Amino acid sequence: MRTARAICLAVCFLAFVPATPGLAAGAIAVDDEEGMKAGDVGYGTATGYSTREAAGAAALKNCRDEGNGNCKVVVRFDTCGAYAGSADYFGIGWGESQRAAESAALEQCGNNSCRIVVSDCE
Repeated sequence: MRTARAICLAVCFLAFVPATPGLAAGAIAVDDEEGMKAGDVGYGTATGYSTREAAGAAALKNCRDEGNGNCKVVVRFDTCGAYAGSADYFGIGWGESQRAAESAALEQCGNNSCRIVVSDCE
């Protein structure tokens, strides 16, 4: 009887433990040219892919599907990624949270006029 109770308790406990997500990758592609304001930048994102390369290909396709003709993959990530820009500067970042990725992108952009264009997380 104790064995059955222990098994029941173990099964009940496991039912309430959140599932750990599998490893997945994401990417951001942008269509950005010097002199373009951050709000005018075209982009595409992709998350949930098994590899960073697959995520990059999907982000590139999404960027082009939005009508952007000069898309480039700028960041691939496992958790969160971000792209910041201004008319003359840009920066990319990645991290364990959206805030960390955005902070890294703004820091790399290195200008007070930089703004987050896009960020995404797995």
